Amino acid sequence: MVILFVRGQKREIYGQVTLSGFLNYIDGLWSSCGDERIIIFTTNRKDKLDPALIRPGRMDVHIHMSYCTPSGFRVLASNYLNITEHEHFEEIENLLSEVDVTPAEVAEQLLKNNDPDAALCGLIEFFDVKKKELEALARLKEEKAARKKERNEKKQQEDELKKQQEDGTN
Repeated sequence: MVILFVRGQKREIYGQVTLSGFLNYIDGLWSSCGDERIIIFTTNRKDKLDPALIRPGRMDVHIHMSYCTPSGFRVLASNYLNITEHEHFEEIENLLSEVDVTPAEVAEQLLKNNDPDAALCGLIEFFDVKKKELEALARLKEEKAARKKERNEKKQQEDELKKQQEDGTN
């Protein structure tokens, strides 16, 4: 399903949507009226998109939405907490280099409390939880890779044994 918003109204396209059909629809939006249009596409995998979709004329501006940076954090702290300096800034900036978080996640944490001390302490706790979650995921991936390696080695040994047995009977 493709969801489009045209003139503030939601339009849903169900069923099989081909690239050609989608491009025709988009081009039809552009040509349907003399007004300028802004169409927003989002993706986590720009590299997987067809070049016909992202060519100039269809998508003229590409904005990379990165993880939160120290300067981005300072802007958010200024906007949400009305502060430009705080004793926790250095610790938070160090945590930003260790853990990938989006500006939206940081903003969500800063919105939880109007008191800068409490909000920043809450953000530090959020980083700690996220860091532990990422470490646990990394451990699970390592364990899964080790199990897969064991299975592959066992299968290889079984295949070699089977081949030896076949060679012995021939």
